[in-house]
Amino acid sequence: MLVSTSWFFIAAIIAVLVAPRIEQVEPGLGVWKYVAGVVFAVMLYLSVLLHEASHAHMARHYGYPVTSITLHFLGGMTAIEGESRTARQELVIAVVGPLTSLLVGAAALAAWFVVPEGLLQVAIEGLAGANLLVGVLNLVPGLPLDGGRVLKAVVWGATGNMHRGTMVAGWGGRIIALLILSWPLFQNDVLGVPPSFVDYLLVVVLALFLWAGASASMHQAQVRRRLPALDARRLARRSVTVAEGLPLAQAVRLAQEAQAGSIVTLGPDGRPSGIVSEAALLATPVERRPWVPVSSVARSLEDGLALSAGIAGEELVRAISHTPAQEYLLLDADGAVYGVLSTVDVDRAFREAAH
Repeated sequence: MLVSTSWFFIAAIIAVLVAPRIEQVEPGLGVWKYVAGVVFAVMLYLSVLLHEASHAHMARHYGYPVTSITLHFLGGMTAIEGESRTARQELVIAVVGPLTSLLVGAAALAAWFVVPEGLLQVAIEGLAGANLLVGVLNLVPGLPLDGGRVLKAVVWGATGNMHRGTMVAGWGGRIIALLILSWPLFQNDVLGVPPSFVDYLLVVVLALFLWAGASASMHQAQVRRRLPALDARRLARRSVTVAEGLPLAQAVRLAQEAQAGSIVTLGPDGRPSGIVSEAALLATPVERRPWVPVSSVARSLEDGLALSAGIAGEELVRAISHTPAQEYLLLDADGAVYGVLSTVDVDRAFREAAH
């Protein structure tokens, strides 16, 4: 779990905002009323953590790795690796968070009637109101809110098109952002309450957050739409395998005769040990190539540089992002060398898929 520095800022604001209510219930606390306010902020964010933990639990239930849970000034964020495989999984992972907040709010509301009057009742009161509000607002149908993911899942399930679901939910988030900007007008003309500077600041921050989050989700959807074009087998370069000690000139000649675009070195045990770097090969003068072993321009096969030849799409992107390199060895299921994948070819295929 991570806590951003912005959380401490919002905790201080919460402490200041609830201090008058605490003073009303327990007069004469002095500076301790702010300490009590910070304690309430911690309690509130523990309920936010429970909201995010429910997302994480359900994601892990479906087999998706969860890398982190971050608490920030607008709530929390759960980082889940990969895209949901089905609309149902997307719906369940998304809706469980708001339902958790509503349950916490309902439980706190029930407890309010039985706890004695005083600071504890004030804390329970705030916890109930905040969680019920968070639960309802998170169900608003627009990304990046959980309700946006619910809308995405519904459209996805109805049309069978995940991309369309994301775009609809993204536009939903943008429309909600514009509606939020109009809140001060509604507050003034309909409710008859003149908006303050804080009201304007709050709606701008919330609108920017929603617009940016919705736009980012739509951009990611456009990117993911291109991922099926990234197929390792289709992009693989033919390779030749040579012994590590073979002179570089001879290895290059063998590759040219086989019309191969890459060279893989084999160790004494006959297993792949390295991939010849194209950049290092071109940097080696032709007159020196008969005298240097091919292993001198090969990169050792470290963890993450040998991939399954069947890897494709988002899984391929995650693999090369986790271990950045210029070339990767592709192996068949039986361990045989299939070829070499160059990130140059991956980038080119990704750009071509955009047109």
